[in-house]
Amino acid sequence: MAGSASVLEDHSLLSRLDRTLNFTERQLAIVCGLATLSLMLLATVSVAGRMFFNAPLPGYIDWIEQIMPVIAFMAISYTQRDGGHIRMDILVGRLRGRVLWLFELVTTIAIFILVIALIYGSWAHFERSFDFARPMWSNDSSIDISLPLWPAKLLAPVAFSVLALRLVLQIYAYGKAFFLNISEPIAIPLVQSAAEQAAEEAKHVSGSQT
Repeated sequence: MAGSASVLEDHSLLSRLDRTLNFTERQLAIVCGLATLSLMLLATVSVAGRMFFNAPLPGYIDWIEQIMPVIAFMAISYTQRDGGHIRMDILVGRLRGRVLWLFELVTTIAIFILVIALIYGSWAHFERSFDFARPMWSNDSSIDISLPLWPAKLLAPVAFSVLALRLVLQIYAYGKAFFLNISEPIAIPLVQSAAEQAAEEAKHVSGSQT
């Protein structure tokens, strides 16, 4: 979703599953943040080495190849849970009630089907790279310092599998909201209005000052 969203919680099984999965998503998002920081540090070391010692970091591009999948995939489910992915809200923002939940249900099912295909394809890509009988269990490696590529290739199916679990929860929540005509369902991102966003920001600011 393009705008800010909130996820409601209660004491139901669905909400407990949502919070449990969200804990895993948060840890993966932290790993993603640390990977971004490490990439910045590597760039600093490489540039400083080239400028002052005429010796850039060996295998800099190889390390980027290893780190980029972490940055690209590890926080994808966390963002899906909070409704942070970019999309067109011109139409969706005008929908209400069952029409909105039906639209969300159909699009989430379509995303789930796509993610299952991505899991299958990325796992096959990992399998071609991984081999117990080879040195470092790898059939391929990076060009410069010969880092095995299978760890980076494994990240995609792992991240997509977590996303698939998130989508299953959201499909159930949207379906329940549609069939029972629930106005404020749990475990799915609810888009906030500008006034609600301002009130939430004011709440956070006032809470930080106390």
